[in-house]
Formats: sequence, structure tokens, C-alpha cells
Amino acid sequence: MTHTLGAGLGFKPEFAEDALAARDPGLWFEVHPENYLVAGGPRLALLEALRATHPLSLHGVSMSLGSAAPPDADHLRRFAALADRLQPALISEHLAWSRFGGAYAPDLLPLPRTTEALRQVAANLSRMQDALQRRVAIENPTHYLTLSHEWGEVDFLHELVRRSGCGLLVDVNNVFVSASNVGVDAAAWIDAIDGDAVMEIHVAGHRVDADATTGLLIDSHDAAVATPVWDLLERLTARIGPRPTLVERDGNLPPFAELSAERGRAQSVLDAETRALQEELA
Repeated sequence: MTHTLGAGLGFKPEFAEDALAARDPGLWFEVHPENYLVAGGPRLALLEALRATHPLSLHGVSMSLGSAAPPDADHLRRFAALADRLQPALISEHLAWSRFGGAYAPDLLPLPRTTEALRQVAANLSRMQDALQRRVAIENPTHYLTLSHEWGEVDFLHELVRRSGCGLLVDVNNVFVSASNVGVDAAAWIDAIDGDAVMEIHVAGHRVDADATTGLLIDSHDAAVATPVWDLLERLTARIGPRPTLVERDGNLPPFAELSAERGRAQSVLDAETRALQEELA
């Protein structure tokens, strides 16, 4: 199946019938592999049916690349088996940790950007890529507090690419939310990232923390993409060119038609830049 990746959606079983029937040009679906690390059954059958008509992306949330210990061998083995079975168009993971001393936290926890952390993440990421025999895109995290860092975030990501050969997944909403929470310049971040390393882009919705005294924005994935995030997506795409771009929605799911319309807005951003590039070459 030949398919150019345009704008995609996070797959949810709640709209499986609509997803299987959709035929929008460029459409693809992202799944969290942790929900499908089984040997068979209806879950895998559904993904097999979906990938017959749409490319898939595996977006891991628990490899814990920022841990001091290497990735869990059994988890990595099952992840690799799923990738071999589904042959996804993209594989990605987070710059975060979730395991320590045999305990697992169901969250994407931040790490200080030290040289030692960089060495450890690069080593763990190399183990993951070796096991998968695939290049993995690493997502920039959301920040809620200021840690003691030795590296700026963009420089840290660029050095991680250099050391491991990985790619980058730029989550534009994470950039915007982090900029508000810890006082960085979102536009400067977007302008500084190396476009050649960017394999994928995410956009999503966020909300204001229920505790108004914190002043925090929460990367909640339970609302429509905000206007400033669309603006940053347009800014990034205009600079580096179109990349596969995912609209994430994990909570307060609207009807599929509404999600599809938001996905269409992302596709229009990619289409506009594609036309501009074609005009330059004409």
C-alpha cells in the first residue's frame, strides 16, 4: 500500500468503525503499543484491519529511556514483536523516565538535562533502536517546574540525535505549555530545532490547572488544539517543510466527525506548505 503520511489521529477503539471507513488522503493513525502487547485476539485483529487501509504509528509511553537502568528486556522484546507484525510507518518514544529500583510509575517523569543523563538516555535509546532495527523519534517533554539543567533543551535534543542516530518528534503543544510554565520562548524554541532531525510533529489541546494559584497549563489532551499552538505549527512547518503531523485527543472525546475536522485543519497546514514548495520549484 502506497500512502504519503499527512495529518493523523490517535486511534481510539470507540471510533473504530469510523476509522476503518475513513479514506481521507494522507490519514494515518497512532496507537500506544502498550495496549496491544499480546499474542493475538480481538485487539490485534482490529489493528491488522486498520493497517490494511491506513499506515500506523507506534507511540510508546513506558520504555523509560531516562532511567538509570536499561529498558526492560521483556517489554522491549514484546514491543519489537509488535513492530515486526504491524510494520508501522513511524515509531516514537518520550524523553522521560517511569521506572526506578523495580518500581513503575504510570507517568512520564522529567529528568535534569545533565551530561550524565544524556549519556544514559543515548545508551538506552541505542538499545531500543538496535532491538527494533528502526530509527525512533524522541518527543520533547512537557515541563511544569524548573530543574537544574546543564544543557538547554534544544541543544540536548540535538546532541541526543548526534550520539544515537535517533530522530525527533516535536510536540508543539508541549513547547507552548512548557513556555508558559517555566518561562521559555516558544517561538525561539521552534526556530532553533534542527528540521533535518524532525520525523514527526504532534499538536494537542491543553487546559488551565484546576488550582488557579499554580498558574500552570496542563498538557491534558482533552480539548481542541488552541490557536497559539496552530500558529506555532504553521511557523515550524513553514521553516522545515511538511512532516507527518498528529492531532492528539485522549479525553473528552468528541464525535469522530469533529476530530476529523480538526485533523483536516492540520492537513491544510501541510498542504499549503507543499504547494508553496512546489511553486518554488516550478
